[in-house]
Amino acid sequence: MSIQYEAPLADSYGVADSFPKDFGYGEEEGDIEDNPAPSDSKPRILLMGLRRSGKSSIQKVVFHKMSPNETLFLESTNKIYKDDISSSSFVNFQIWDFPGQVDFFDPTFDYEMIFRGTGALIFVIDAQDDYVEALGRLHLTVSRAYRVNPEINFEVFIHKVDGLSDDHKIETQRDIHQRANDDLADASLEKLHLSFYLTSIYDHSIFEAFSKVVQKLIPQLPTLENLLNIFISNSGIEKAFLFDVVSKIYIATDSSPVDMQSYELCCDMIDVVIDVSCIYGLKEDGSGSAYDKESMAIIKLNNTTVLYLKEVTKFLALVCILREESFERKGLIDYNFHCFRKAIHEVFEVGVSTSRTSNQPIGTPLMKTVALNGTPRSTV
Repeated sequence: MSIQYEAPLADSYGVADSFPKDFGYGEEEGDIEDNPAPSDSKPRILLMGLRRSGKSSIQKVVFHKMSPNETLFLESTNKIYKDDISSSSFVNFQIWDFPGQVDFFDPTFDYEMIFRGTGALIFVIDAQDDYVEALGRLHLTVSRAYRVNPEINFEVFIHKVDGLSDDHKIETQRDIHQRANDDLADASLEKLHLSFYLTSIYDHSIFEAFSKVVQKLIPQLPTLENLLNIFISNSGIEKAFLFDVVSKIYIATDSSPVDMQSYELCCDMIDVVIDVSCIYGLKEDGSGSAYDKESMAIIKLNNTTVLYLKEVTKFLALVCILREESFERKGLIDYNFHCFRKAIHEVFEVGVSTSRTSNQPIGTPLMKTVALNGTPRSTV
């Protein structure tokens, strides 16, 4: 494997701190009583489940870069904690971590206020434990939440599956899926949809599951997917992910199926780029940013596959997977990427500007494709 790396220019964004110094997403985790209610414009994700099911570990590993082994020393959550995630306009939400002993029938628990402002509810089930009690709590939780806010996305993480065999994983998922949906049918809640994911903090499954959850909260997702489809079809690229660099959540990908191995390769590439940038991309006094406008990396694998990373915005990166013969047309790929990047910035501007009401298509810049004779031609 060979790595080509272009060192970033310091202060491209006027940011003094590098990722190691400021690797979080904004506010530190705090007690909910010490913080006012969030604005309605910021989606809220609730992490719920029984005690010791792994809720806090998921939050720490995904959003605070904690090593999975360090989560063994986390204390059990005994309060409702909120974590303000503010990485970009696309990944901009709050996570509320609930203790396992929350009693919905407690008169001091205002569940209507909490569920009314929620975009997604993640219920974590420990797959290595007896999950009969967890299924009962799941039904109580989602039924209460659905009656308050039918628009909530209900997600079930069947967690800690790293200790199970492949057959046991499939059987556990099937059993939990069947029992949970049977309980909903008995309660005449057939319209309530549950999504199930097998997850573990010891591999990339938790990042992929959180990616799927976050994508449902991104109103620009169809536009982003369309732009990625146009980009890869005109550039000879096999697969492309639009990543949030810090969390390694992919906020969009093209319409082709996601291969877990490809996703893991792209995640590892981001780690390599950031680690190398922190060593060689900063000034001698340590100032500058580890990821900026000039960040770019090329990794050539020994199976003729090329990984290509380019900066899109301050927090987003495009990671592409393609063949070496396709990468020979790097000039064409870079031109199409320039058009793609410009379109993404327009999506960003539309998302943050309330005064912009034009319905003009976002992907206005024309991308180029290669004709049979090898000469670039424009495509709509």
